[in-house]
Amino acid sequence: MAVLKTILMIAFIIICLAITVIILLQEGKSAGLGSLSGQSTDSYWNKNKGHSREGILIKATSVLVLLFFVIAAVLNIGSF
Repeated sequence: MAVLKTILMIAFIIICLAITVIILLQEGKSAGLGSLSGQSTDSYWNKNKGHSREGILIKATSVLVLLFFVIAAVLNIGSF
């Protein structure tokens, strides 16, 4: 069991670092000054953002956060 706990702790630390890096790589979500003039946010770029680098970073963040919570729950079980 000690080997499994060590493996999970190493994976947990790597996931924590990866989440930090991916969040820092993402762009801000604020509309900026364009929202003051009434510009529409319904552009081609916003409609197809899921296939861009930003979309991939958002999906990767979601997966890593899910793994973070699962591993944290497993490590918190009193059996270790």
